Amino acid sequence: MVSKVHNRHDHSYKLLFSYPEMVRDLLTGFVKEAWVEQLDFSTLEKVSGSYVTEDLRDREDDVIWRVRWGDDWLYVYLLLEFQSSEDKHMAVRIMTYQGLLYQDLIRQEAFTPSGKLPPVLPIVLYNGEKRWTAAQNVAELVERVPGGLERYRPDLAYLLLDEGAIVNDPAWSDQMRNVAAALFRLEHNRDEQDMLEVLGALVEWLKAPEQTGLRRAFVVWIRRVLLPSRAAVVELPEFSDLQELHEVHDMLAERIKQWPERWEEKGRMSEARDNLCSLIRLKFGEVPQWVELRVEQADHAQLKAWMDKILFVDSLDKMFKP
Repeated sequence: MVSKVHNRHDHSYKLLFSYPEMVRDLLTGFVKEAWVEQLDFSTLEKVSGSYVTEDLRDREDDVIWRVRWGDDWLYVYLLLEFQSSEDKHMAVRIMTYQGLLYQDLIRQEAFTPSGKLPPVLPIVLYNGEKRWTAAQNVAELVERVPGGLERYRPDLAYLLLDEGAIVNDPAWSDQMRNVAAALFRLEHNRDEQDMLEVLGALVEWLKAPEQTGLRRAFVVWIRRVLLPSRAAVVELPEFSDLQELHEVHDMLAERIKQWPERWEEKGRMSEARDNLCSLIRLKFGEVPQWVELRVEQADHAQLKAWMDKILFVDSLDKMFKP
């Protein structure tokens, strides 16, 4: 079962890459192939990602775009599959999605001027912590059988963009004006000042009125994904009503000044909880789950009161009695 955290993460990425600026910067910044230079990014158009298979089961892909290529209105379809955890059979999923896409294009008679199907670029955008190791071509997943049968083995690759590998590559340049690159830096950076720097750059890049939607999409992702991953040092309710990117930047700049003090306070609280649980184990044995919950929810004054009380009680019930 996919966790709610992964769903929230993937859905927020889907929202971000519903804007043409994100797709344009993803291609120009990270697809180092000559054909990208021939694309007319002013024609980027999002198309439906919902298909109905022959047995009438609905299948919804992530984000699909098309873009004009040269003078002949040749379309390149970009099939983006977002992953926050590795799927070792991703190549099979991509093959299935691409087949569904081609079936839909055939129904629409969306052929190239020569009567053929348009090319498809399948991209897996991976934002997990560990590096991606799954096969990037479905042929790698199918047993090779000699005697001629190998001719029928499917051969379909996808383009993997592993964010963690990109930002940790010595050749990586974080100086480009690229909103997709800024997303990657925010996703994988644990330095508070660098995070502020990237947010400041995004505020500057996305200040035009026509970029309001993308600014708001970044705010949604920051509030629902980025900040919860740093909830130990960020009071999330303070950010819940923020709607603009510059507001998030300014609030974070103020909060980051307080982070060292908060880390020190969290350290004292953690030490007090550990000390109390150690005393409970010494006197009463294992710490019951209901006691762990009470200890976790207590403030520093309550923890100190329990530590003073433990010497004079003969049961946990008496110790935690209101």
